[in-house]
Amino acid sequence: MDFNIIRTGRCVLNVVDLEASYDFYVNGLGFIETESDASNLYLRGLEEHNHHSLHLKKADAPSVEVLSYKVYADTDLDGLARLFSTKGLKTKWIEKGQQHAIGRALRVQDISGLPVEFYAEMDPAERMLQRYDLYKGAKVQRIDHFNCMIPDVEKAYDFYINEMGFACSEYTAAEDEKIWAAWLHRKPSVHDVAFMNGIGPRLHHIGFWLSDQLSLIHACDVLASMGYTSGIERGPGRHGLSNAFFLYLRDPDGHRIELYNGDYLTCDPDFKPIRWDINDPRRQTFWGHEAPDRWFNEASVVQDIFTNEIIGLSEPTLKQHKPIFVT
Repeated sequence: MDFNIIRTGRCVLNVVDLEASYDFYVNGLGFIETESDASNLYLRGLEEHNHHSLHLKKADAPSVEVLSYKVYADTDLDGLARLFSTKGLKTKWIEKGQQHAIGRALRVQDISGLPVEFYAEMDPAERMLQRYDLYKGAKVQRIDHFNCMIPDVEKAYDFYINEMGFACSEYTAAEDEKIWAAWLHRKPSVHDVAFMNGIGPRLHHIGFWLSDQLSLIHACDVLASMGYTSGIERGPGRHGLSNAFFLYLRDPDGHRIELYNGDYLTCDPDFKPIRWDINDPRRQTFWGHEAPDRWFNEASVVQDIFTNEIIGLSEPTLKQHKPIFVT
């Protein structure tokens, strides 16, 4: 492969009310505001040294503009463009200066119809890791992963592993060994992206890393005191898949955010993917608690990279007889 994808980089979400988003993300969760104007809010975690990992854009309705990965060097973008061209996937170049704080970028409607972006350069920002006087809310440290609902998990699994160089940490399979969900990574952790079987393409959630479990619990107290109890959707709890401690939230526009801590390293060359049986109840929540129905059915719609229209949804190729768990 003549490209090197480093990690999950940023997400661009469309939101209706930027003031409500500011209150939730900055006052509630503790994101750092890098910059803002009447139509944009750029946020980063305390550990992050780049301009943003979450870009919120004012729009008429909520949706996902793009899911972005950072690559090692600008020349990696050309290698990715060649790959997507050979596979017949439509791409869009965004030159440096066309996006605020971002260098040259390549967008693609990926094998599942998801709007995906790759970039190498982003403006720097002050790292706030040791600015403990600024810690508040959930004390979000950094972006960790995306989780997406798509109609054909095995198709995405094969493409991301065989063509894009991702590796699998854990997966869910049925008796016939069909893959229902998969956790794929480039950085040495459990995942940069996970795919779940379902109506899609849609973004299920964005995961953000916290430094400890108590930060998740404190986030619940802070959000409840601010009146966001209806936005606390699931948890705190521990995943069977990934072993992570989790809390799922819905922002004012319904976008789902996971606060995440406690997974493990996957960088050893002899690491073998962990298989979970679809009927194992611990895969859903290690402690046995069930998720609400909306957690399995609701997700954020995504845009076409050229028209910005919402991508049409397709039914999954595997007809599930029970909800399938993702992290």
